[in-house]
Amino acid sequence: MNSSGAPVLPPVIKIIALASFAAALSQRALDPVLPHVADDLLVTVAVAAGLSSALAFTFAIVQPVLGAAADMFGKARLMIVCLVLLGIASILGAMTTNYSLLLATRVLAGIGAGGVFPVTLSLTSDLVGPQLRQVALSRVMAGAMTGTVLGSTAAGVIGDVFGWRGVLVILGGVAILASIAVAIGFKGAAIIAPAGKADFGKLARGYKVIFRNPNTLIVYSAVFIEGCCILGLFPFISSFLFDGGVTSLSIAGIVIACFALGGLLYTATVSRMLARLGINGMMIWGGILIAIQVAATAFGPHWQIQALSLLIMGWGFYMLHGSLQIFSTELSQEARASAMSLHACCFFLGQSVGPIAYGFGLAHAGKVPTLLISAALVFALGFFSARFLKQRKPADAGN
Repeated sequence: MNSSGAPVLPPVIKIIALASFAAALSQRALDPVLPHVADDLLVTVAVAAGLSSALAFTFAIVQPVLGAAADMFGKARLMIVCLVLLGIASILGAMTTNYSLLLATRVLAGIGAGGVFPVTLSLTSDLVGPQLRQVALSRVMAGAMTGTVLGSTAAGVIGDVFGWRGVLVILGGVAILASIAVAIGFKGAAIIAPAGKADFGKLARGYKVIFRNPNTLIVYSAVFIEGCCILGLFPFISSFLFDGGVTSLSIAGIVIACFALGGLLYTATVSRMLARLGINGMMIWGGILIAIQVAATAFGPHWQIQALSLLIMGWGFYMLHGSLQIFSTELSQEARASAMSLHACCFFLGQSVGPIAYGFGLAHAGKVPTLLISAALVFALGFFSARFLKQRKPADAGN
């Protein structure tokens, strides 16, 4: 608490935010340069978009394993190892000479990224009580969103100057430096690893608690749809701009980065919005804002309007997604890392399915119908989540 008696966030949140920042740098960094990757490796943009799906799919499927590892062997320790893996995979990707090898390195990067962001959320939830948890999570998410902003924007600029290989080299170096910083920051901390031996029985009991919770199916389904309909769109933003005559990678990076700027706007306004709207209102209005902007994208606005649209979409997305994260943190207390990793698993499975679904829709139905259907799904999602998700105390919470 501060001098006035009001609760304050622990300083270690800044270190956790740093880890999420480093991991997020790589997640959208290839999106602005996909047309150049496609040209260099002699594949189509639709095939090159598979690089985003590969990272997202790998990120998703390793979550149950990584969540269990974090609960048993230490969240901070796992973050450090995975940051190193992410850095090495990115640098190796810059050295590849064909699409298949680059795809393999993105799979490794997905494993590395998969051990960072969801674990930062569970660790934050361990350290901060329910009263400040959504604010604390917004600070960690701000680190990730800043990484996404710089990743997308810098990738466009670096791509124009050094090519897409230069993007991967620089991002890999940043991830390795971040792992060193986090190791130093957590040195000697009690939370570097759990006390006692690995307890597989406790892990199994944690999963039972998670899946007995009535909110589980709803919240995990909701984040899957989010990933599919919202983040699944991003590999195609550059090609939409190219079709409209905007061929600068720097501009593509700026436009995509505006989504994360909207997320930073969310972090600046979350306390006031939560007080006015409540968590249900946040989900409803988040879904409405996203749906309007996805629909607007369908009609190919000028890049300046598209940038503003993505900023508003990012604001709405984090209103909805941040609220869903709160419900995920309360699925279990003792197995919170596992619960958040499953949350991330469903979210990134949606991101991996999304580009495939959009590619199919664009090829067979066209741009406008495909995006309007997606907008309608997100619009309904906000109301559905607000209607059926209920605040419930975890079954393994202490009295």
